[in-house]
Amino acid sequence: MALVALAATWGSHPAVAVVVVIDILLVVAVLAAVHHAEVIAEKVGEPYGSIVLAVAVTVIEVGLIVTLMISGGTQAESLARDTVFAAVMITCNGIAGISILTAALRDRIAAFNAEGAAAAFSSVITLTTLSLVLPNFTTSKGGPEFSPSQLVFAALASISLYVLFLIVQSVRHRGLFLYADGVGDDEPGAAADAEAHAEAEDLHHGEPPTKAATLRSLVLLLVALVAVVGLAKTSSAAIEEGVKSIGAPASAVGVVIALLVLMPETLTAWRNARRGRVQISFNLAYGSAMASIGLTIPAIAVASIWLEGPLVLGLGSTQIGLLFLSAVVGALTLLPGRATLQQGGVHLIIFAAFIFLAFNP
Repeated sequence: MALVALAATWGSHPAVAVVVVIDILLVVAVLAAVHHAEVIAEKVGEPYGSIVLAVAVTVIEVGLIVTLMISGGTQAESLARDTVFAAVMITCNGIAGISILTAALRDRIAAFNAEGAAAAFSSVITLTTLSLVLPNFTTSKGGPEFSPSQLVFAALASISLYVLFLIVQSVRHRGLFLYADGVGDDEPGAAADAEAHAEAEDLHHGEPPTKAATLRSLVLLLVALVAVVGLAKTSSAAIEEGVKSIGAPASAVGVVIALLVLMPETLTAWRNARRGRVQISFNLAYGSAMASIGLTIPAIAVASIWLEGPLVLGLGSTQIGLLFLSAVVGALTLLPGRATLQQGGVHLIIFAAFIFLAFNP
């Protein structure tokens, strides 16, 4: 249905009623894409499943960014920056906070593997700083932009660090990214932790999909990605008009895109947290943030060859302040290997501040 709607509306300026239908189909296509990614993830197991989900969602995001930048508009020059930073804040504070809060409400203590989570989080902060903070301080080109050679370096650094992390996560130190076992046995609620872990084991080791079902999901995943990117481009004008109508800045468009794309992944992380699999929730959150930067920056570096106008990557002072706060709070949350309601609440308040300031700068 999404593909039919895309074929019928491509290159046109649909009426409001048609845009509403398109947006509904777009959301359903996003959910379908993640569903088929979950089928593939169940076949390949963890942490490979989290990687599949993160890459699938990021492909959607990159496709949206590039297509909207090509279509132009007042927000095009900073769209990549706004969307990537929104993805970082949503994953590192929104998804992480929801996951901690959900697990802590059930088990009192949200247990996870500190080494794996900290390795992923430190990579996210490094990538974000290299790609989105340093452009404000380089001198080769005026304004918050990279020179061509600096953009190439940022792209190579981003993809290199992301590939290195994938190797560490899936090959060299795979055990660090599986959900914790026996963490916090001396804490109140340890029995509940053990029960949740046993339940998660039962769910995880259910009958895996057949090869035919996995192949079918792979094909349908690609179809869903095409539908999402195409429908987003078709409704992009409506998104911009909606942002303008409420008096929000153009940068809020990137926030809307990131919220839309990461919505199904947020639900997936929440479901894992309900089962006591907080580490898997973190794998999804930080993996998505890392993939967002590691794949988006190289993609726009290539796209900048034919894109007209400046490419603004440097964050504003408010955004840098939120990033710094997120880095400090995230480190303090992850290092002990366990978290309570307090840490979950702190992350969600930072996320709420980001959303509020994005629309009310």
